[in-house]
Amino acid sequence: MRKPKKSFLGYRRETGEVGVRNHVAIIPSVSCAASTAGMIASRVKGCTAIFNQLGCGQVDLDLEQTARTLVGLGRNPNVAAVLVVGLGCEALSPWKLAEDIAQSRKPVEIIIIQEIGGTVRAVEEGLRTAGKLVEFASKRKRETVGAKELVMGIECGGSDATSGIAANPAVGVASDLLIEAGGTSIFSETPELIGAEHILVKRAVDGDVAKKLLEVVARFEEKLKSAGLNMRGTQPSPGNIEGGITTLEEKSLGCVHKAGSSPLQDVLEYADAVAGRGLYFMDTGGYDIESIPAMVAGGAEIIVFTTGRGTPTGAPIAPVVKVTGNSRTYRKMKDNIDVNAGTIIDGSESIEEVGLRIYEEILAVASGKQTKAETLGFIEFGISRVGPST
Repeated sequence: MRKPKKSFLGYRRETGEVGVRNHVAIIPSVSCAASTAGMIASRVKGCTAIFNQLGCGQVDLDLEQTARTLVGLGRNPNVAAVLVVGLGCEALSPWKLAEDIAQSRKPVEIIIIQEIGGTVRAVEEGLRTAGKLVEFASKRKRETVGAKELVMGIECGGSDATSGIAANPAVGVASDLLIEAGGTSIFSETPELIGAEHILVKRAVDGDVAKKLLEVVARFEEKLKSAGLNMRGTQPSPGNIEGGITTLEEKSLGCVHKAGSSPLQDVLEYADAVAGRGLYFMDTGGYDIESIPAMVAGGAEIIVFTTGRGTPTGAPIAPVVKVTGNSRTYRKMKDNIDVNAGTIIDGSESIEEVGLRIYEEILAVASGKQTKAETLGFIEFGISRVGPST
């Protein structure tokens, strides 16, 4: 098997971190400003809007999580500059949001709709400001950097039986290759550990990390029970069952394969920033459009997403590489799937060979190759809720 590459072309930021994209992010601090942010982003090439639907009417813990996620997204190295769009009376302070993002030493501007005189004037000023930020971003050039600079998020959704026996193990190999090169992988989705958590506990670097992992799984189950739900009786989903997965444990055993074989360094709360290198787990739900933003907020510059049945999901800040272990799905959904790992089941490639191919695709996308989700403009986005609206 050929030797894996150890570098890609990325954008070096003021903090020394490296991005794989060069976005100007338009971030609304509240749902009331989301449409205005979208109007600005749609008219200035080089901008991407984050369609935040929260920011007000939230209990404190919920609001803190929303703020942490938005700040993390703004600080992500894929973002060259930020325009915060606020309404002016929301619970999540747009001024504090801009101030916290600016700690990443990138240009951050702010527009308040109520102060500037309404939506039309906000859009007019936003277009001028966004144009200047794009001009700043355009001066950044890619440079050769080591793979150790890369943080990858790993997701799975729309799973079938091929996910656990082909796509996830191959992505696990790719994750191990990245970590061997000095890079970082984050995987998430706490409900998809249930029934297989004991496997990952054995790979924890110490007892504290093992304890944290067990605690987040138990906490998730208790939260469901308090709502009168039993995860072990409601999963897998109807789509999973139709795809050949029969039990929650079977689904979880397949899902943990995407974490490869590297030691587990730590367990992160939702949208917490990664503080080191290696393999990390982040406590999120299993809903793709809420778990992906959390990993990107935590520092992931690229997402690898396995799907047996197929999904078009993308993200506004990070490119999403789709991998399927089902050759039939690949043939049916070539417009959405980047890598066919079904060759493992077909018998033409080994798990290791496909893992290396996925790893090389990751570096190619990190260097600027567009994913199918990017080409089609998919920017799905959501933030998990902690409590009810107030």
